[in-house]
Amino acid sequence: MDFRLSCRGGRSRSENIAPEPLNPQQAVLHVAPLNSVPYIGPPTPHSYTASSPTKRHSETVEKVGPAMIFLPSLSTREEWNSVVAATKVGVALTGSAAMGKIGPVIGLMDIGESVDSYFFRVSLPGVTSDEKDFNCDVEPDGKIVIKGVTTTGEKIVCKNSQIFQMQTQNLCPPGHFSISFQLPGPVDHQQFSGSFGIDGILEGIVKKR
Repeated sequence: MDFRLSCRGGRSRSENIAPEPLNPQQAVLHVAPLNSVPYIGPPTPHSYTASSPTKRHSETVEKVGPAMIFLPSLSTREEWNSVVAATKVGVALTGSAAMGKIGPVIGLMDIGESVDSYFFRVSLPGVTSDEKDFNCDVEPDGKIVIKGVTTTGEKIVCKNSQIFQMQTQNLCPPGHFSISFQLPGPVDHQQFSGSFGIDGILEGIVKKR
């Protein structure tokens, strides 16, 4: 094992120091131990480095996948700096680069097919399910037309006798809309069953023709 000596005399650090022969007649002296400090230089050959508690802890920290943090438009510079300083691998966007749509998108859909039927599922977040405002038409050629009204994205919201001034409007703005898409083939539009759940998902099954 290598030892590093701190010498104040004329001897060089690399000079070999031969041990003096022991005198059996010499009395044993009880002396206080010398002060020592941890070595902080480059690692020495064959040296043993114990894993620190911090390193062991970091190896057991649960990792998460990609994520996003939404800040209100009235955030202070101090709040923003604190969030940015908390990450070492993230990307921070401000201004026009951060103005893209980040809320759920209306009209995303899945289409499935069985032996005798077609199945479709459409995402309609924030759309009212009131029959007087919502309609789904199925045409014989397999065209689906959905019409309705969105109720999200307002600047002012009244809930439980309270008035809220919205700081962000990332959901679809309020108003009328229509969505149309085509199933893979013609259908019997009289054999259609659909449901619009409270989760904002419209599902429909229609028989093939």
